[in-house]
Amino acid sequence: MADKGLEFDGGSELDEGRRAALARIEAWRQRAPVFRDDTITMAHGAGGKASQSLLTGVVLPALTAGDGGDGADDGGDTELHRLDDGAVVDMPDGGHQLVVTTDAFVVTPRFFAGGSIGDLAVNGTVNDLAVMGATPEALTLSLVLEEGLAVSELRRILDDVAAAARAAGVTVVAGDTKVVEREAADGCYLTTTGIGFRRSDLGLGADQVRGGDTVICSGPIGDHGIAVLVARGDLALTADLVSDTRPLTPAVSALLDAVPATRWMRDATRGGVASVLNELAGASGCGVELDEAAVPVRRPVVGACELLGLDPLYIANEGTFVAVVPADRVGDALAALRSVPGCEEAAAIGRIVDDHPRLVVANTTFGGTRILDMLVGDPLPRIC
Repeated sequence: MADKGLEFDGGSELDEGRRAALARIEAWRQRAPVFRDDTITMAHGAGGKASQSLLTGVVLPALTAGDGGDGADDGGDTELHRLDDGAVVDMPDGGHQLVVTTDAFVVTPRFFAGGSIGDLAVNGTVNDLAVMGATPEALTLSLVLEEGLAVSELRRILDDVAAAARAAGVTVVAGDTKVVEREAADGCYLTTTGIGFRRSDLGLGADQVRGGDTVICSGPIGDHGIAVLVARGDLALTADLVSDTRPLTPAVSALLDAVPATRWMRDATRGGVASVLNELAGASGCGVELDEAAVPVRRPVVGACELLGLDPLYIANEGTFVAVVPADRVGDALAALRSVPGCEEAAAIGRIVDDHPRLVVANTTFGGTRILDMLVGDPLPRIC
């Protein structure tokens, strides 16, 4: 379940008592992470606090160990430490940078309203490149197939991969196939690696964000997570809703053409918008103030979340991204996004502030404020 945090009465102005409380919370959250779990749980794959703990407490120390041979994290500023959606490599010509990303897809069910594991694998990887400011060029595809998977279903999945790749303007250039025993892979898993190129003079990153900047969202949130939940059929839910899985390259290109000074972008997949904004706040050192009423959410998503006790801000998306732009360019940014199919409801949803560094505070629809923390637990497992 999403951790809805602390709620305060009053408007968005934080008095000194609240500031002091926020400062204490921020100091507590900045303590060095300690990984205490003995086994991996589903929460470690949800994109929230448990995922961050796994990365910072286990993965990074192992892969970025110092030269002392003791396995200790040397704290260096490596591409892994940045925890971006992709890694940036300078090219010899000096005019472009290579961007590389990789992702695995384990969604269940494999087919859902608006998409499948096949187009999800393509779009998820293409979108990680796009929000890094790169033009996607090529993909590799790895298939882990379970014994007993129907070949007709595999053909459907691969047809969706091919169609999504054509729509995104990328080519699948290499891959691998493995087969495992029955009940060892839930049918099939897909892993993709994507490469793209971006201009070396493009300044995108959390370090570019400044107080006073505006946070924008490219469209309605929560469609994908709820569409997958409905497709599972466990809760007898029905909703006139389809996943938002789509390539974000056209929307990102339109935004960067209109506002080259765009500061930062991230697609709001696992953990949703709230977790993405927490990652931004932590990486930039700034605070984020969100206006809940301004966040676009379709009525079926609101209804499903109210029924299940979920928060749309924590529900996964596959064709929606969050960006930060200079406040004086918001009009240009929104006009550019709204000209792209699928982004007609793009909106300004908040701002970057100096009041509460590294924290996300939401102005609620009831006139109060609440802290939006990282996702706690795993409300919707296996959604990508």
